[in-house]
Order: sequence, then C-alpha cells, then structure tokens
Amino acid sequence: MEITDREITGAQLFVKALKEEAVSTLFAYPGGQVIDLFHALYGEKDIDVILPRHEQGLIHAADGYARSTGKAGVCLVTSGPGATNLVTGIATANYDSVPLVCFTGQVPTNLIGNDAFQEVDIVGITRSISKYAVTVRKREDLAETIRKAFYIATTGRPGVVVVDLPKDVQRAYGSDHYQKEIVVRGYKPNNSVNMGQLNKAWDMLNHAQKPVFLIGGGVKIAHAQKEMTQLAELTGVPVITTIMGKGAIPTTNSLYVGNIGIHGSYAANSAISNCDVLFSIGTRFNDRITGKIEEFAANARIIHIDIDASSISRNIVVDIPIVADAKIAICALLEKVKPLQISKWTEQINRWKMAYPIDMGKIGVTPQRVIQSVNDVFKDAVVTTDVGQNQLWTTQFLDVSENKQMLTSGGLGTMGYGFPSAIGAKLGNPDKDVIVISGDGGMQMNIQEMATAVVYELPIIICILNNGYLGNVRQWQELFYDRCYSSTCMRYRRSCETGCNTPSHSCPAYTPDFVALAESYGAKSICVTKAEDIKSALLSAKQNTKTPTVIEFIIDREVNVMPIVPPGNSLNDMILTSEE
Repeated sequence: MEITDREITGAQLFVKALKEEAVSTLFAYPGGQVIDLFHALYGEKDIDVILPRHEQGLIHAADGYARSTGKAGVCLVTSGPGATNLVTGIATANYDSVPLVCFTGQVPTNLIGNDAFQEVDIVGITRSISKYAVTVRKREDLAETIRKAFYIATTGRPGVVVVDLPKDVQRAYGSDHYQKEIVVRGYKPNNSVNMGQLNKAWDMLNHAQKPVFLIGGGVKIAHAQKEMTQLAELTGVPVITTIMGKGAIPTTNSLYVGNIGIHGSYAANSAISNCDVLFSIGTRFNDRITGKIEEFAANARIIHIDIDASSISRNIVVDIPIVADAKIAICALLEKVKPLQISKWTEQINRWKMAYPIDMGKIGVTPQRVIQSVNDVFKDAVVTTDVGQNQLWTTQFLDVSENKQMLTSGGLGTMGYGFPSAIGAKLGNPDKDVIVISGDGGMQMNIQEMATAVVYELPIIICILNNGYLGNVRQWQELFYDRCYSSTCMRYRRSCETGCNTPSHSCPAYTPDFVALAESYGAKSICVTKAEDIKSALLSAKQNTKTPTVIEFIIDREVNVMPIVPPGNSLNDMILTSEE
C-alpha cells in the first residue's frame, strides 16, 4: 500500500523544519501574525525559545549566537513593527557575513497591499540589506522555501535570509514532507580554487622581498584560523589584520603585527605602505582600512582571495584575483609553500613595533589596563564589543586566539550591538565566560536586555567604559572641529552653559546610575574608580555564576583612541598621540 504524506498546518511544518535544520535555539517575540507559529512551538522540548525584550536586541542576540557557534542564528517576529525592528540587525549581520534566517509574520495574502493593520512590505524593505528575501504565497511552497533559506544563508558568503510568512499560509493544511536535498537555480557557491591563479600568487609571494599577509574576517568565517597560522609560520610572512580579521592567527604569535587602518598600529600601517607584495585574504578593502586609496600599498603588487567575486578590485585594483573560499585556498597553498628569506624585512617591522607601541600609560583606570586585565583573568572566553572608542580599544589591546573570540559590528558599526550579542553568545557557549566591553552611550541603546540576561540566568560580565561622552564623535570634534562638543556630552542638562567643552568636577551627575539600574534588574554591580581595583572586580564577577555582573569603569573624560589617520589622508599620515 502506498504511504502518503500526513496533512499538517503550515505552522506545524515550520516547527518540523526547524528541527530538521537542527535549530536548538530560537530568538522570538510573539504578536498577532505569528501567534499560530508560537502555538505550534508551545511545549516543544527540542527548541529553546528565547524571549528578549526588544526585536533589535533579539536579532543582535541571534547574530552573537551565530558568530560564536558557527551555526545559523534564527529569529521569529510578528509583522509590521516587529519586522521593521529587525532592520538594523539584518544590515549589521549581512555586512559582516553572518548566517541568519529571519522569519517574519505577515497579514493574510488576501490583505497584502491593502494597508492592513501592522502590514509592511518587509521583503521590499530588506531586499538591499539581505542576501535573499521572500514572501511565501502558497502553503505548498513553504517547505522548499525554508530549506532554501537555510541553504542560502549558510553557504558561499554567508548572510541574512528573510522569510515572510502570511497568516493564512501558517494555518493552511498540506504535506508534512521536508526534503533536505535542494538545488537553487542560479545559485551555485564556489567550492573550488583556480590552481593556475593560485600558482601565480605563490610565485609572486615567493619572489617578494617585503611581503605581508592582510587578513580580513573571511578567514574567520571560513573557520581557517588554524590553517592561516600554519601558512604564516611556514612562510615566515608577517600578518596584519583588519578589525574583523583579528584572531585569524593568535595575537600573541610573533608574526602578528597588528590592525591596519584609521586606528591601526604604526607598524601595521607602515608595513602596508612599504611592502612589495600584499597577499590579502577575505577582506573588502573598505575605506576604514585603506585611508587615501591612491596611496594605499602604492609600492606593492596585490593578490586578493575572496569568496565574493564582487568584492575583488571593487575598491582596490589587484594584480591577481582569486575567487575562492578562504579555507580551500589556504589549504591548497599549504601544499606548496616554503620559508621565505625575508629576515631584514621582519626585523624592520619588529623595530617599528618596538619604537611605536600603542600604550596609554600606567596611571589611572585606562581602557588598556581594563582590557589587559580581561586578558589575564579570562583565558577561554567570548568577548563582544559595542561600537565607538570601546570597540577600538578592544581591537587594539585584546588578546584573541582559538580559545578567545571577539565579536563586533564591523561593516555597519552598530551601537547597541555589544550587550545583546553577548546574550546570544552565552546561550550558544554556556561553558565559556562571556564579557561585554561597551561604552556608556552604546550600553543604553539595548539596556532593556538586562532583563533577558537575568531571567535566563546568564552570568555575562558587562564592562562599561564610562567617560560621560559619546566618545568617538567627541574625539573627532576635539581633533578636527575645534573642540565643539555638539550633542556628545552624556551629562548634559538643559540648565548647562551653552557651548560647554570643558568637563569638570562641577558637571551634573551621570544619568543613569548604572550600579543602581543593574541592581533594579536583579544583576550584580560594581563601580571601579581606582586602577588597583580593576582585576579584583573582574575576578569577583567571574565568581558570580547565576546573574549578570555590571562593572562600571570610570575613565578619563577626554581620553582618545590613538593613533589615528585623519580623514582623507594616507596610512603614512598618522597622529600618534593626543599631544600631536
């Protein structure tokens, strides 16, 4: 007798599909157009449904989960404002090639286009900031669309897929069949490397006198850190990273030079400016790393490996383009490489590192001392950052290795990312310490997620570097806008003097009181004003295993991130200290 498929609702098929895709954690917020999906999830023991306090916090948490585990992050929200609240997180993840599948509720298909209550065209809104976006119009297309969504999100250059689910499709009955094998017409991820181009690249590198590797986030996305470290050590070629590439080789490795770019180290920027072969893997050459394009690596021939063909020669014209997955290309290179005779070049780079280290001094509670204490106390950890000065200091001073990850918003630079992404990272890595490094401004953008961390008993450690300013913008105002601190003082009151640009002890108290606010949520809190208390505060937080701990570090109000390349200048034109 022929066995036919069982008839189930679209909502029930949605749950079955998640289980078939091995989704164990779902970041979800209910609403009218997804109530059937939540009903189908009710009592489901194989899927942990996490309820954050805002949809933006929700998608950043899914992002942190995906980056820290290598799995796809999965979101579920209702239509209208539920869907539009995902937009910033969709762009954040897609810029940084993070695999997310975002399900949004939608009004019934017969109401689409009629300005129904909480109806928005989320597919139209997100098409330019996602890898793929689609509305499921028929119940019979549901299974294939969900399978396609996970496949597209996680293959090739990973990204965000948005699947819009009308309410009538969720309720309609149909087959329970879910087929994992799929072919998507017009979409074929590249799983090979052109050996002719790779041989040319190796020949160019082999004849170089002053070569460098420039490594971006693509190496980490490909999970090729181990192979990249082997490649560097076998050739002896120095390694420079973008912010997103930091950790591609351990930062304690003697071949690691530092970050490149506007806030790159003197040694890294100088090496790029003076090298004769620049071998880049997994970077888009965006404006934050190149400085003045006409003078970027002006003396070098450039090799570029990237999985995304559209990224090659878009910003910087290269000599040898190679479209390939970073790990596949690096493994192929490992079969042919040998040590290069470049000792004079590596000695020169080491002299630059010794002569011009990034050092904030030894007095007071400095970001450098805070982050170096994090290095000392936490050996197996995920560290997330917000955006601004806190992010840049972390990328300068944090040790990153196979046991210590750094998650940060690179391409979009999204304030409010750090804390909720740490929630996702902790849910995905319950046995690891998870530390947030945030500024006082960015912390307040998604501070409502403190409730999420408390109710799910997540012992995240939140380090707030509080200088009372939106520090990164204030720094630019100080250096390039005659100290006109326009709308960057976080202690401002309406009664304050107009045009004030001189912080003093008479300034109003900071709002909010982070210590009291954390305690009101049920978290532990500590305020650190003395350098000698930094490490003890971190050790105390490490012992708190049931609730989050907020540590507020009071830092100098006008401390700057140095060095800096002024806008429009080349990487050679660095301001090394605030005194300059």
